[in-house]
Amino acid sequence: MKNKYTVLVIGGGTAGIMTAAQLKKKDKNLDVAIIEPSEYHYYQPAWTLVGVNEYDYAKTRRSMQSQIPQGVTWIKDYAEKFHPEKNTVTTRSGSEIAYDFLVVAPGLVMAPELVEGLTDALDKGVVCSNYTDPENTWRVLQQFKGGTALFTQPTTPIKCGGAPQKIMYLAEDYFNKSGKRKGTDIVFATAGSVIFGVKPIAKTLMEVVDRKDINLRFGYNLVGVDGQENIAWYEMADHEKEYNHKDVKVIIDGKRKSIKFDMLHLAPPQAAPKFIRESPLVDETKWISVDKGTMKHTRFKNIFGLGDAAGLPTAKTGAAVRKQVPVIVENLMRLMAAKGLSDKRYDGYSSCPLVTDIGKMVLAEFDYDNNFTPDPKLKQLLIRDSSKEHWRLWMLKKYILPYLYWNKMMKGIDV
Repeated sequence: MKNKYTVLVIGGGTAGIMTAAQLKKKDKNLDVAIIEPSEYHYYQPAWTLVGVNEYDYAKTRRSMQSQIPQGVTWIKDYAEKFHPEKNTVTTRSGSEIAYDFLVVAPGLVMAPELVEGLTDALDKGVVCSNYTDPENTWRVLQQFKGGTALFTQPTTPIKCGGAPQKIMYLAEDYFNKSGKRKGTDIVFATAGSVIFGVKPIAKTLMEVVDRKDINLRFGYNLVGVDGQENIAWYEMADHEKEYNHKDVKVIIDGKRKSIKFDMLHLAPPQAAPKFIRESPLVDETKWISVDKGTMKHTRFKNIFGLGDAAGLPTAKTGAAVRKQVPVIVENLMRLMAAKGLSDKRYDGYSSCPLVTDIGKMVLAEFDYDNNFTPDPKLKQLLIRDSSKEHWRLWMLKKYILPYLYWNKMMKGIDV
């Protein structure tokens, strides 16, 4: 194995693979390497559907070897320490890998330890999460007999902020079709103050909430999960409010309030990997410090960061990565040619496919300012308004997007 590369990429997830693939399309002779320890690469957006038995979990996994772009060196190791002053990265095995340019895209990690009791409760009993084991979510839904079905999320940034809602809407559909809906109270408890930050999408989602008779609780900051007693504990924010009240069992203890549940689905707290948090690359929030337009590091001129671990004020999704990668690739090619940075800027675009029923979906697309920015290509699917529920959007989610991911995005082709 060589010990120096023109471009070194940290991470074999969506962002890392796409960046390497697009670089090789620009220059097939470019010397690119990826540091990634995992044996497998997962298409995680489909895990929402796995959680209600609408997608085969096995089809979300492919070998990492099959996804490494042709001509790119795969360093199957863990990155452990950054030495930006020397332009090197040290791996767990002790190798020191040098680079001319570094692209940091390690993704994020689940951090259940940030919520008291969650490490012991997660994926045990009636506590489940599509983020960690979507097949178990389906088992929990099947075993649920009625009562309080609680859906919640932490205050930390998470992959696709709409995902904790998606499984709730799909679960309600399953409960209804399986005869479990009567006698079931569905509660969504969130630290936020609105159902979704993009107004046209929020309007549709509130109509879905009304149709499905869901209790919304805003200003609920999750701080503890008691997996033995089936209780979720929250600290209450000043903007606490409730919509469509349900008389579920609540215990008040000072500034804390609990909800007793018969099943709980949650997104665990999430954070950048430890080797990132302890590196010189992060800002005060412990995410990679990058310029939100160019994606270049704020302190090191030959380092770029993108994807879930980047400290960007937008949603952490594969759709965001799809728009971030071309900006970074163009800037890298220009810097390698001794030119200045491109005028091209990442505008914060992200999207969240919000499935609202089995067979229906809304597509939230937005920028840094939460402007609704639908892709003009949707007209090819005969979709005039993607802020409204549509069966064609469901087809996009279940069939078209997975195909585009494996056959276009991961091959470095713009979609």
